[in-house]
Amino acid sequence: MEPVIGGQAVIEGVMMKNKENIAIAILKNKKIKLRKFKVNFLQSWKKIPFLRGVVALLEVLYIGTKSLIHSVQVQADTKDDKISNFEIFLTILFSIIFSVILFIALPFFLSKLLIKDNFWFNILDGTFRLLVLIIYVFAISRLKDIRRVFQFHGAEHKVVNCYEAGKKLTIKNCKQFTTLHPRCGTSFVLIVLIISIIVFSFILTDNWYWKFISRILLIPVIGSISYEILKISAKYKENLFFKIITMPGLWLQHITTQEPDNTQLRVGIKALEATL
Repeated sequence: MEPVIGGQAVIEGVMMKNKENIAIAILKNKKIKLRKFKVNFLQSWKKIPFLRGVVALLEVLYIGTKSLIHSVQVQADTKDDKISNFEIFLTILFSIIFSVILFIALPFFLSKLLIKDNFWFNILDGTFRLLVLIIYVFAISRLKDIRRVFQFHGAEHKVVNCYEAGKKLTIKNCKQFTTLHPRCGTSFVLIVLIISIIVFSFILTDNWYWKFISRILLIPVIGSISYEILKISAKYKENLFFKIITMPGLWLQHITTQEPDNTQLRVGIKALEATL
C-alpha cells in the first residue's frame, strides 16, 4: 500500500509530508534548497476515529506554520535553525484569532443585525461564512505574490496526483495531471463550513452570548466530523455521493491552485522524492 502524501505550498516552494517524514523544497536564486525533518505527532492517537481529526488539525497547523516560517527565512537569507516553538505558537495563535474574527465573529454579528429567528439566523450565518470565504480567497488571488503561491499549490497537487497514479515523477508526466485534489485543505475548509451550518442549527438557545461561544467551542467537533468525511471521500472518490460532497471544494480549488511552470513542478517533485 502506497503511503498517503500530504503537502502545502509555501513562499517560493512546496512542503511534502509522508507519515513523519517532511521535506521542504524552496526555490532561491534559480536553485532548489531542500530541508528535511521528522515530526512524530501523537501517532497512536491518529488511529482513533474523530479524535484523529483534532490531532491531524493540530499537526497540520504546526507543520504548516513551521514550513511557512522556514520558507520566509530562506528568502530573507536568515538562519532557519532559530525557529522556536514559541514563535510557531504565536503565529498559530494569531492565525486562529484572525480566522475566528473573519469567519465566525463577522458573519455572526452581521446575521444578528438582520434576523432574530433561530432557524433562519443559523442559515444566514452559515451562508455569510461561505460568502466571506469565497470573497476572501478571490480577493487574495488577485495579489501577484499570492498567485505565485497558488502556482506552487498547483505544482504540489500535480506531483501528488502523478505519484498516486503510479507514474514516474517527471515534469512531462506531472504536467498531464490536474491541479485539483480531493484531499486538499481548501476542500477541508469548505466541508467544515458546510458541516458547521448543520451542527449550529441544533443550537436553539436565545442567549446570544452562548450562541457565539458555542461556535468557538464546537470547532474541534466540526473539524473532526469534516476530517472523517474528507478521509472517506478520498477513499471512495469514484462514488457519486462523495463526488457530490467534494465537488464544491474542487470548484474552489480553481481559484486556490494555478497552472505551474516547469521549475515549480521540479520543486514539487524534489520535495516529494525527499519524503520517500
